[in-house]
Amino acid sequence: MRSMNPAGRDATRSSVGDPVVVDLVVPVYNEAASLDRQIRRLHGALQTLLPFAWRVTIADNGSTDDTARLADDLALELPGVSAVHLTAKGRGRALREAWRRSDGVVVAYTDVDLSTDLAALFPLVASVLSGHADIAIGSRLLPGSRTTRGAKREFISRTYNRLLHLLLGARFRDAQCGFKALRRDVAEVLMAEVDDQAWFFDTELLIRAERHGLRVVEVPVEWVDDPDSRVDIVRTAADDLRGVWRLLRELGPRHARTPVARPAPLVVEHREAA
Repeated sequence: MRSMNPAGRDATRSSVGDPVVVDLVVPVYNEAASLDRQIRRLHGALQTLLPFAWRVTIADNGSTDDTARLADDLALELPGVSAVHLTAKGRGRALREAWRRSDGVVVAYTDVDLSTDLAALFPLVASVLSGHADIAIGSRLLPGSRTTRGAKREFISRTYNRLLHLLLGARFRDAQCGFKALRRDVAEVLMAEVDDQAWFFDTELLIRAERHGLRVVEVPVEWVDDPDSRVDIVRTAADDLRGVWRLLRELGPRHARTPVARPAPLVVEHREAA
């Protein structure tokens, strides 16, 4: 694995050297057609949305097109953007590695299609920084959320999350919205236990968090399905069901809990947005 750490990375810090507060990872695989446009859109939005130091980390997981070169070009050009490259495919693998390498107080991620309205990013991150949540997740199934997607995807999503409630005792409503933030120290604890390297990574992370008594808070989002999405929802659903069965065997009864020590309060100095 190789990593870009250009001078632009230091631009995520204030003039007095404030540390990076939020490291927002964008996992990508063969996204050469849209990467430049989407990262520039994200970069521009963050300059007005977040009143503290941030970084965007492009996590390329085994792309075979021009994604890697474009990611490096963006990291060299845009202040506050870096790129990490893995040789193996897998969204969970990309998030694990990028979060492991991060020095941010909060680690987060968003899908490269930016289907989730970025206006929800500040309340997502603020929930963690305020101590209200150990993990904050975007939810398309909360009252107040606005979701635009086809009937098939809607049915599969609701059925899957219902199964998580019935079989594993999940209390969150939407496991798989690509919009999450959590304390980096919490991420380190959970990643030591999460086995999945692909799409089930999100669900396993949340289930294990709840089993440890960590606070998972959902934030309503506006979400519009990407019509060009290449995700095979039937195959992904089948893989997720296998993951649910594995956790059911491993973790036992759906109400079993293994508490962990409460994380210490976060202390973060805010600065004025640029």
